[in-house]
Order: sequence, then structure tokens, then C-alpha cells
Amino acid sequence: MSLPTPYYSRDGIVIYHGDCLALLPELPSGSVDAVVCDPPYGLGDLLHRPGRGANSWQVHFSTGRPEWDTAVDVAAIVELFNAIPIIVWGGHLFGLPKSRGWLVWDKVSRGWTSGECELAWTNLDQPVRAFDYARCELANEGKQHPTQKPLPLMVWCLSFLPEGVIVFDPFCGSGTTAVACIKTGRKCIGMEISEQYAEIAARRCEEAFDAQGLFRQGETP
Repeated sequence: MSLPTPYYSRDGIVIYHGDCLALLPELPSGSVDAVVCDPPYGLGDLLHRPGRGANSWQVHFSTGRPEWDTAVDVAAIVELFNAIPIIVWGGHLFGLPKSRGWLVWDKVSRGWTSGECELAWTNLDQPVRAFDYARCELANEGKQHPTQKPLPLMVWCLSFLPEGVIVFDPFCGSGTTAVACIKTGRKCIGMEISEQYAEIAARRCEEAFDAQGLFRQGETP
């Protein structure tokens, strides 16, 4: 078996449609320099309990959590890539090794049903760092996935990695990590199990490249 034909590929940004756990063994050794991801937490049912306020899960999935919202063996993925920088959102839910380099997204707003902050585990040798970004601002980005992270947040995450690294996101979702790589001049390999979201990710990447091209055309010589 080998990696399938990319669902999307342009200028160093590659997205595969498929289950990362099946595709990972086919990823050539040494082909990526860092891992940045936001795996499914398996918590969607909790956000559908009666009496809870409106949230992204209820907006996107009125009948319950989707099949892809199943907690995966993130620890095995971390072990596989432990020699390179790794950032895992929701890392506190997966029993990962002790770390001092946690990242914190403070959503600023209080009382939000899905949490006032989110945590990312890293293997980075650094103190805890925090990023303030009001969750309401995410709506202005055109949120298309219930767990979509803000683009400025993911650009901030990439700032902790060396320039020029090839970033791997095994849970690509709507493609925010890939778009952040486009904005910061990095290459990215993404994998997404849902064709619906692989298509959204591809479209967002194409739009990001096109916007980048328009910006360059408008630059003063």
C-alpha cells in the first residue's frame, strides 16, 4: 500500500482524504519536521445534553455527534513523532507525557458551554504560553467545523516552530493549520477522514493562495 493521490496539492500544501491511522504507515520517514493537530476528543455527546446553551455542536449536528468524533490513540502518534516538535490541542484528554510547554487559548468570554479556555500539549521545552482571542471573533472567520480553531491562534502556534519546517496535521478538519502554513510560508501535509471537510480544507487553501497572490500583485514595486 502507498499514500493515495492527494485530494489537494499546491505549492507545498498537500491534503489526503483518509483515516490517518491507516495512512500514517505509508508516510515516508523524515518527510515532516513538526506535528500540529487538533484531534477529535469524543466529547460531542456531552455538548448535546438537555439544558445546555447553544454551541457549535448543536449548530452543526442537530441529531448528535458525528461518527468521526471518536477519541483516537493520540499517545501512539506522539510516540511515533517524539523526535520532532509536536503541538496537540486537547492534549490533556489523552494521557500524554508530562510537559512544561503547554499552550493556552483564552477565549476571553466567560460561561461558554464548551469551555472558557482550551489547552494544547506540546513537547516544547519552554514555559506555558497563552493567547487571548475572543471566541466570538471566530464567527467572523466563517466557522465551518464545530471544533475549528481561529486562524490567528494557529499562526501563533506555528511561531513556536522553526521557519521553513514541513508541518504535519493528521486531523486536518477544515484546514486551518494548512492555511496558517500558507500565511507563514511553510509547507504542510494534512490528512482528513471526512471528504466533506477535506473539500472545505482544499477550498480554504485555494482561497488563501489566491488571496496571497492578489496581495503580491498589489504590492508597490
